[in-house]
Amino acid sequence: MPETRQACTPYLCCRGAARALEFYEKAFGAEVRQRYVGQDGRIGHAEIGVEGATLYLADEWPEEGVFSPEKFGGTGVSILLLVRDVDAFVQRAEVAGAGIERGPRNEPHGDRSAIVRDPFGHRWFVATPIEKVSTEEVQQRIGDDFRIE
Repeated sequence: MPETRQACTPYLCCRGAARALEFYEKAFGAEVRQRYVGQDGRIGHAEIGVEGATLYLADEWPEEGVFSPEKFGGTGVSILLLVRDVDAFVQRAEVAGAGIERGPRNEPHGDRSAIVRDPFGHRWFVATPIEKVSTEEVQQRIGDDFRIE
């Protein structure tokens, strides 16, 4: 398997993929590694790196049934991205134009996390692990809200 691929690599569709690449560079500190640009100017494929994670993205291709979340008024999928400093990451993303659905907070399972929505309709859970917590301790922290099985 190529070094930049994970066992599961998110593949985002963005209406205006070139703008999305610029946004991810500014907001997420992304490194654009490669892009395939069609004769019509649409991006057929791009690879970016964000803090060790690899993501792919492309423009909409209606003729192939490929649509962005904007086509559907939102997305049912969220992406979890582990980052070195969730507070700094969220601040940079907000300055660049991301919406903050939930600011950074400490979670019972040991992460500090937040939820960010990018201007292209994608929802991102961003998290920094801050402590290692046993299953028993997590259960104690969350109480009766959930049962861990």
